[in-house]
Amino acid sequence: MEFFTIGVYNSTEKEFFDKLTKNNIDTFCDIRQRRGVRGAKYSFVNSNRLQQKLNELEIKYGYVPELAPTSEIRGLQKEIDIEKGELKRERHELGKVFVIEYKNKILKNFDFETFIEKLEQVGANRVAFFCVEEFPEACHRSIVTDRLTDKYNYKVTHL
Repeated sequence: MEFFTIGVYNSTEKEFFDKLTKNNIDTFCDIRQRRGVRGAKYSFVNSNRLQQKLNELEIKYGYVPELAPTSEIRGLQKEIDIEKGELKRERHELGKVFVIEYKNKILKNFDFETFIEKLEQVGANRVAFFCVEEFPEACHRSIVTDRLTDKYNYKVTHL
């Protein structure tokens, strides 16, 4: 099994779905807390539209809320972004406090073995973790995939 990450910021709808199809993604894991994006520009990744398009492309969709940061943890990053004068969609890295809290409160409790077993049961081969940030280092999906690499030796590609 191979893992990938994908964000949506600074992608058009065509570019976004082309990345998935060109990389033969067969399973899409939505790890956002809220499965919607404000405004029309990225409305194609709002949950219903996204699931409909993935279904058309024959890509399995899974929502994994257990990997989403809590509102409290997201608030810590928001404070850091405000201090830096940086917009979420322009961020290039996560703050240390966010990373520590995410690892302690989310990853520490996540059962990767069961998650991987479930992926195997549905025949997943090429799995993409999705959240909105353009850069994986600016998003919790990089923390998730770092764990998959470090602990389970999986290959991860950032789309």
